[in-house]
Parts: sequence; structure tokens; C-alpha cells
Amino acid sequence: MKLKFTSLGLLAVLTLNVQAQQTKINPNDTTSNYNPAAAFSPQFYSEKGNEFHAANGNPGLKYWQNRANYTLNVKLDTVSKTISGTETIDYINNSPDELQYLWLQMDQNTYKKDARSNFVTGFTPAPNQHTDGYQIESVSVEEGGVVKPVKFVITDTRMQVRLTKAVLPNKGQVRLKIRYHYTIPGTFGGRTDYTDTKNGKIYEVAQWFPRMCVYDDSRGWDTLPFLGSGEFYLDYGDIDYSVNVPWDMIVAGSGELMNPKEVLTAKQIARLEAARSSDKTLMIRDLAEVNDPLSRPVQKGTLTWHFKMLNTRDVAFGASKAFIWDAARVNLPDGKKSLAMSVYPAESYGNDAWGRATEYLKKSIEYFSEKWFPYPYPVAINEAGIAGGMEYPGIVFDGITDKGSVLYWVTAHEIGHNWFPMIVGSNERRFAWMDEGLNTFIDVYASDAFNKGEYAPKRDGEYAEHGGNPADEIIPFITDSGSPSIMTAPDAIPEKYRHPLTYFKPAFGLVLLREQILGKDKFDYAFRNYIHQWAYKHPQPDDFFRSIENGAGEDLSWFWKGWFYNNWTLDLALIDAKQVDNKSGKGISITVVNKEKLPMPFTIEVKYKDGSKKRTYLPVETWLQRKQITLTLPATQEAESVTLDPDNALPDLNRKNNKLKVK
Repeated sequence: MKLKFTSLGLLAVLTLNVQAQQTKINPNDTTSNYNPAAAFSPQFYSEKGNEFHAANGNPGLKYWQNRANYTLNVKLDTVSKTISGTETIDYINNSPDELQYLWLQMDQNTYKKDARSNFVTGFTPAPNQHTDGYQIESVSVEEGGVVKPVKFVITDTRMQVRLTKAVLPNKGQVRLKIRYHYTIPGTFGGRTDYTDTKNGKIYEVAQWFPRMCVYDDSRGWDTLPFLGSGEFYLDYGDIDYSVNVPWDMIVAGSGELMNPKEVLTAKQIARLEAARSSDKTLMIRDLAEVNDPLSRPVQKGTLTWHFKMLNTRDVAFGASKAFIWDAARVNLPDGKKSLAMSVYPAESYGNDAWGRATEYLKKSIEYFSEKWFPYPYPVAINEAGIAGGMEYPGIVFDGITDKGSVLYWVTAHEIGHNWFPMIVGSNERRFAWMDEGLNTFIDVYASDAFNKGEYAPKRDGEYAEHGGNPADEIIPFITDSGSPSIMTAPDAIPEKYRHPLTYFKPAFGLVLLREQILGKDKFDYAFRNYIHQWAYKHPQPDDFFRSIENGAGEDLSWFWKGWFYNNWTLDLALIDAKQVDNKSGKGISITVVNKEKLPMPFTIEVKYKDGSKKRTYLPVETWLQRKQITLTLPATQEAESVTLDPDNALPDLNRKNNKLKVK
């Protein structure tokens, strides 16, 4: 999900930066808050690995997770603005536990007047910015072909189904049948909504059916309510869904369209087939055809669009009679193919707007697939609306007015969520950094690669996307006494800190690991292994930490402790630099003090009088026993100056004490 700073957030950044710049520096101050024993204390992990989550960060030999398959048949009523229909859930209990009851997520209830989400921030929605949430008409269990009603209790955004017969462990199954309807929120919906365009309304339909809560080995039923910032935690399954809409609407949905001959014209089917073999974007339904009744196979009544998506956490769809539609082939590893598509209104037409949206989508998928893990689905869709940047498996909702670099960045970010958390199925409701942070990290390099860096550098946050140094831009947030840590529950992070702490800091932390601590090869190997080991599974934070450590062969507990669990800061100070015995050729004596709590490896650069330079890398073990070090670097000629962290790559609080002329 893409979220922008408010003006107050930007003001806070500017104010904190000014305060940092006005701080007076004493280069001779050697006081230090650093404590080697605290930074490198053993037993970082509170629990040992077990048979479900192994000590090496992989799924254990007895790892299990449950599965939920869905069959959905609904109608989109454009007069009443409602979704109504039936849902069948085939739930498979792979756990070792007997389940006497089931829990389901009811996200549409977040729009009710008395929803708990209204009390988190103190913001009170306007009276017309509510719905009645899910209206559950019936809940039944089918056993042996016999359908029997079952008791259910709804609490805010959760529903408990109280079974008369428990679901047995180790592949026991139950079939639920639910009949329901709800009113689609208007523009206030945020993630699911409808909005006007000159050729008709666009409906962005997400979180549109009751979904199973996850039952896992960490907490049993994970029933955290949906409050807004904490997004989703869902089991995998196959989802077969049909959406009935007025005849003149185009539906763009997650997964593969199963009945193109019923809902598309022969010309559109032929164009789609051509797009499957084209690296160039081809029009499926052009601007001139939007208001042409013959661009639909029938001119009255309704049509039912049938989609199917396999091994997915969720599905979503967009629907509108205003959609322009284009598509292009996606080239995947091992010769496999997928199809990238974009749908958008006339207001977004043209190469200076959404005309390149499919190119952005295609290139992002190709990069992520080659670099990390192949995209697994037959179709990917970029849909223009007012959700402004929201991700679901196989489809993203991006800003209707986005263009150029902004459209590229939001497209790359939202489709990147198909890797985190759609493939690597982390718990966004508890650990938002495991999807937003990791996804923001892979965005950085995708931007560098796209079209020879056309929109590079991408450094997250509006304040940094235009070339700011991320090492400097993170400092105001980690020095702010009110700033929470990365490991704070998503819904407990105030808006001011949500983007910096959930997206930016974890992403920059991984950049530090890759470029300063582990090196690119070691990090990439470990990170790729983590993705492959946890694809379509549910990792916990310790699984990520252990996986990177084991894959890279390094104890990184000092980093997880300082960067993720705390907002420890770094201030390396160069307090002395002189020629040994005051003679050139005998070496240079350098004294460095670590003044704050976070240890870091670092680079020293010596500049010589002839203009040449030489760099020396010091590992983190430099700080294993000491707060201050003095070392002698060999030198065959007279040195002019010494600089710590010459590339300004580290989040050093005070760069003014990083350089000295050699005495």
C-alpha cells in the first residue's frame, strides 16, 4: 500500500533536519553511550527453533498450515451500490488440533458507525461516510449433501461460527455456506470504493467476502480486528468466483478469465491473443470504443464474468463501463509467460498518463521474477481508480491521476507486494514491516534497473524520492523521542511515523545489510533463499532473522536488536589522525570513537597529497570489546586527510566529526 505524508509530517521532517543542522559539534568530545556488552549480548532469540519453525529459519519438518478454498457467486448492483450473493468455503484443517469453532474476517464492518477502527486515531468520519457493513443472511454447514444452519456471532470485524461437530485434525474438512450482502463504500472507502468519471463510475471491489482467519502454530486463531493500518493475514487456497454486472461493464479481476467468449467480443479475444505474444503494449479496448455498444458482446441485461485463481490468499476486481484496456506479454524465467494488463478511464489516456502503465507493470514483474522469485499467476492487472495504491494478488489499484515517475513507482511498489506478502505470506496485521519494508527494499533496485534508470534513484518517502540521501533522511525519525520501533504493532504506530517506520526504515536497513554489512552476493543468496523457503507459507519475524543469518553465515543479532527492536543511533567520530612519528612513510595513526549505541562496520578513506585515495574496511567486530579504537594504516607517502564513511552510506548522526586533516 502506498501512503503519503501529510503536510504536518513533512513539516516535522524539515524541523528535525534544521535542529540537527544547528547542533554544535565538539570534535574533541570522546564521551560515548556505546555499550559493547549490550550490543553483542548472546541469546538474542527468546526461543529455540522447533519442529515447526527450524533454527535455520526454514519451515520445520512438521510445519503445517490450513487451507481455504472459496467458490463465490455475486452480483454487483450499480443502482443500490451493493454486492450480494453466496460463498462456499471448503476449509481444510491440517493442524494437529481439533477445531470446535471457526473465525472469519469481516473487513466491511470497519465502515460501521460503531466500528473499533473509529476509535484508534480519534478521527470521526462524517455521517455519510459509514455503511452497515456485512449483512449476513445465513450461515450453514454442508455434511453429506445436507445443509444445516449453524450459529454464528459477529464481533466488530470478526465472525465466530460455532460448529455442532468439530473439524478433525490432520486434514479434517468442513464446508461452510454463507449468503450475504453489503453496500460498497463511496470515495471514503479507501481500499474498496466507487468514484465517478466522465464515462461512468469505476468500482474498486476488495475485501468483498468473509475470509477465514488464520489458525497457526504461533497463536492458534489470529483474530486481531481490522483497524486500518494492520492489513491482512490469510491462508492460501483456490478461489473460483463469478461476478454478475450490467452488460456494458468491463470487469478486470485477479486470476484467469474462464469464459472470454461469453463476456468479450471476437475482436477483443483476438487482440488478447496477440498481446500474449507481444512485448509492445496492444490495445484491447481503445478510447474510441469506450462508448460504443458494439464493444460488448450483448447490448442489454447483464453478463457474468467467471474467474479462477489458484493457490492465492485473496482476490479483488475492478469494474466499469469507462475502462480503456491494454495488455502486453510478461517474460518469465525458464521461458514461461504471463500477461500484464491495465484498465483506466479516458481521463488517464495517453503516454503522459496511463499509456505506459502496462510497460511499468510488465518490466517490474520481469525484474522481480528474474532477481528473486518467478511471478506465479497467469495475469497481472493495473487498475486506475482512487484507492491510490493498494495491492491484492494479481491486481493493483493505482491512482487515476498518477503519471510519469509517480505512476512507475507506485506500480512497481504495488505489484511488488505480490512477492511480499502474496507469495511470502507474512502476517501484515501484526508485522507490517515484513511486507511493506521488504517490498520497499526490492523497489529500490527495480527503479535502478528500469529503462536504464529512467526513474532512479528511488529512495522511499516523498522527502527522499527526489534524490535525498536515505542515510540522512532516516535520522530525524530514529532520534525523535516519540518514534516507535519497527516491531511496534502496525495499528499502534501514529500516522506521523507509519511510513518512515513501516516502509522506509526496514527497507533502508536491508540496503545497509546488502551494501555495507554482508555484501551483495551473500545478502542476495540469503534473501532469495528466504523467499523460496517461505513461498506460500507463513513466516514469523524470527524466521526472517534466522534465515538471513544462516544463509549469509553471520550473527546479525546486534543489527536486529539495534535497528528493528530499538531506534539505536550511530555516531562515529574521528578524533585524531596523524603521521606516525611525524614522518611520512611510517603510517597513519587514526583514533575513532563510537559515541552512540549502534555498532556498525565502516570504511576509512585516506587521501594523499598527490590526490590518490585508499580505502580500508573495518568489520563490526571492531566494536566487540571497545568504544574507541586506535589503528595504524600503512602509508608510503604523505597523507592529506582522513574521512570516515566517505560515501555517506551510514546513518551517522554527525558527519562533521567524520573528517580530519592529517597532522
